[in-house]
Amino acid sequence: MDTAPAPMGSLQHRSCQQPKMGDTWSQLPWPGPRRPAVLLVSLILAAGVMPSDAGTSCPVLCTCHNQVVDCSSQRLFSVPPDLPMDARNLSLAHNRIAAVPPGYLACYMELRVLDLRNNSLVELPAGLFLHAKRLAHLDLSYNNLSHVPADMFQAAHGLVHIDLSHNPGLRRVHPRAFQGLAQLRDLDLSYGGLAFLSLEALEGLPGLVTLQIGGNPWVCGCTMEPLLKWLRNRIQRCTADSQLAECRGPPEVEGAPLFSLTEESFKACHLTLTLDDYLFIAFVGFVVSVASVATNFLLGITANCCHRWSKASEEEEI
Repeated sequence: MDTAPAPMGSLQHRSCQQPKMGDTWSQLPWPGPRRPAVLLVSLILAAGVMPSDAGTSCPVLCTCHNQVVDCSSQRLFSVPPDLPMDARNLSLAHNRIAAVPPGYLACYMELRVLDLRNNSLVELPAGLFLHAKRLAHLDLSYNNLSHVPADMFQAAHGLVHIDLSHNPGLRRVHPRAFQGLAQLRDLDLSYGGLAFLSLEALEGLPGLVTLQIGGNPWVCGCTMEPLLKWLRNRIQRCTADSQLAECRGPPEVEGAPLFSLTEESFKACHLTLTLDDYLFIAFVGFVVSVASVATNFLLGITANCCHRWSKASEEEEI
C-alpha cells in the first residue's frame, strides 16, 4: 500500500547517518537503452539528490555554500528535515515556523550561528541545544515566546550572543534560564512584556558586557531593588540601554528612567519597627477601640432619648 510522504519539517531526526552515494544510485530505475528520455530524467534526478560534500543534500528552497545554509524568507511553516552535516551557519529567519521538533539540532555538531528571528515560535522544546556545544550566536527575536524556562540553553556553554528582543508576550525569565553560560557577552531582552527580572538570572553571567532591557513594562517596586543595585555596580563594565528602560509602575514613579532610581527611592522598603513603635501602635489601637465603643454607646442613648421625646410629644398632642 502506498503511503503519502510526510510534510517537510514533520520528520524528527532518529539518527545522524547519511545516505551513501551508491545507495542513491542503486535506487534509481534503469531505463534501458531504448528510453533515452527517461535516462535523461533519471540523471537529472540523480544530480538533484546526490549528496553534497557534507554528506547530505541541500534542503529544498534553501541555498548552501561554504557551510552556510540559508532558508530565510521562504514562507516555511516548518523547519527543513535534513541539513548538511557540517553546517555552521543556519538561517531560518523571516518565515512562519511555529515549532521546532525535539532533537532537531542533535546531528549538527558544527553549528555556530542559528537565526530564528521573525517567526511564530511560542516555545522551544526541552533539550534543543543539548548537543549544540559550539553554538555561539542565537537570534530568537520577533517571535511569540512567552517565557524562558530553566536550563533552556543547557549544554550550549559556548553561547556569546542571545537575542530575545521583540517578544511582546515574554513575561517570565526563570532565575536559572541562563545557567552555565559563562561566556555570554551580549543579552537582549528589550521590547518584551517583562515587569520583573530576577537578579539570579543575571548574576551568574560573569562575562556579560551588553544588556538590553528597554521597552518592557517594569514595575519598580521593592522587588526590583536587588536587580537595580546589581546593575549600578556593573554599569561601568556592562553597557545597558538606560535611556529606554522606564518604570510603568507604581504610580509614583511611572515614566521614570529605571536607572534614575537610587537607594532613597527604596527607603520605604527598609523601614523597620522598634518595640516602642509596636507598643505605641497597640496603645493607639486600644484607645481608638475604646473611643469607638463609647461613641456608639452615646449615639445609642441619644437615639433612644430622641425616640422617647418624639413619642411623648405625639401623646400630648392627642
